[in-house]
Amino acid sequence: MGINRDTPGRKPRTRIQKKNTEAILDAALDVFSQYGFRGSTLDQIAKAAGLSKPNLLYYFPSKVAIHRALIDELMQNWLDPLRKMQADGEPVEEILAYVLRKLEMAREFPRESRLFANEIVQGAPNIMDKIEGELKTLVEEKAAVINGWIASGALAPVDPYHLIFSIWSTTQHYADFDVQVRGILKPEGDAHFKDAEAYLDTLFRRMLTPPAG
Repeated sequence: MGINRDTPGRKPRTRIQKKNTEAILDAALDVFSQYGFRGSTLDQIAKAAGLSKPNLLYYFPSKVAIHRALIDELMQNWLDPLRKMQADGEPVEEILAYVLRKLEMAREFPRESRLFANEIVQGAPNIMDKIEGELKTLVEEKAAVINGWIASGALAPVDPYHLIFSIWSTTQHYADFDVQVRGILKPEGDAHFKDAEAYLDTLFRRMLTPPAG
């Protein structure tokens, strides 16, 4: 996700330390996205990273510290597509561009999406401050932009909050329920994402385009 992992906890000073930090975070992403925070253990993460548990604890003092490092990185990347929605752009196209950015993230970063989904399902114990803080602030900012577009007649009337929620659900579904989607469609690789892109473009374009006249 273009994440900078040079300083998650204890700052790496050597190539080996950077390599081990990457290994730990990548392994933790696999473990957490599969088992959730509560179902994961330091032993699982250490084994997946190819390190001993004491070696892992040199870099991160606890499971919470590893999870928090991943969540902090994830939240910044998760918010970027919404931040790119520009108030001075063409409303329908700006929203559709956001939809496609979210769908692309579902294709490129399914583990990260499942990590976030698992955290939410468990009550968001480690990120509620971020949900009620920077995420809420950003959503309110973009909701105001959408309401402005509606008021100007450039966008069909729609509840901006539920619009954003529906974009999340229709795009992240392809990551969080990947097994179900693939089990039904049996796609060749990621070919189904092109079909999803066309479908979502039609769905949201029809809903958002103001009536003629």
